[in-house]
Amino acid sequence: MFATYFKLVVTAIIWGGTWVAARYAVQEVAPLGVAVWRFFLAATSLLALVFWHYGRLPGINRKELLLVIGLGASGIFIYNLFFLYGMQHITAGRGALVVATTPVITLLAAAWLLKEGMTPLKALGSALALAGCLTVIGKGDPLALLHGRVNIGDLLIIGCAFMWSIYTLIGRLGTQSLAQRNLGALVMTAYASCAGFLMLLAVALVQNPSQLVPNYSPLAWVAIAFLGLLGTTLGFTWFAAAVQKIGAQRASIFINLVPVAAVLQGSLLLGERLDLSALVGGVLVIAGVLLTQRQTARLKEAVA
Repeated sequence: MFATYFKLVVTAIIWGGTWVAARYAVQEVAPLGVAVWRFFLAATSLLALVFWHYGRLPGINRKELLLVIGLGASGIFIYNLFFLYGMQHITAGRGALVVATTPVITLLAAAWLLKEGMTPLKALGSALALAGCLTVIGKGDPLALLHGRVNIGDLLIIGCAFMWSIYTLIGRLGTQSLAQRNLGALVMTAYASCAGFLMLLAVALVQNPSQLVPNYSPLAWVAIAFLGLLGTTLGFTWFAAAVQKIGAQRASIFINLVPVAAVLQGSLLLGERLDLSALVGGVLVIAGVLLTQRQTARLKEAVA
């Protein structure tokens, strides 16, 4: 059990580091170049893991193919466009604090689209997290978004949160379909990464093929490899394994360490500093997310 929790902590640190790696990489390499090479590494390594685990690459039916395309479009293609272009404009720590609202956005979307229950405690947690997010992006003014006084980078990272929420909701359908055939989430993630990679590659080739020429500096390649192999492949496999051992609810709590890890690593490695409003907003975001997760855990225990 200790090994599982240790891997979850390391995974959170790695995922926090992806914000720093992305911020560094896009200072030298075009965002599409970073994204294409990141998911070339991630997709090939994930396919290798699938083949190693199953002894083959499992086939999928038409419905599952549509789900793969939806996952690749939302969580890989559009998400990474928002993510990497956004990181050209804001610091790693700020980006991680904004995207930390993803679980709350997913909760609200599920309540609206899937008619999942919304309790007063969930509503309070959601309100706290969203207020914190607005405080971060408004640099102390929660109403800045309404007045149009928000950095384009913040808006793009908010887009990341929405895209990952869509990815999560689509993923629920995909994993349910694969579970009926005794196939794990690794299969859907590997295939979605391939679909997203092909979309990114197509856009990059149309926009400017020269951005894919791999004449980047060694440190840029380290950042890209970190994003693809550690942030995507290793992070996913360790997190998925933890979910199988201790459950999704317990494992997901560790995701709240990601923005903290990103802030600390951004400070240590990139010399980033967050103002007081960002720190206060970040505390509100994490508190709100923890509140909604705690309520969800109680409801599951009551049902069990």
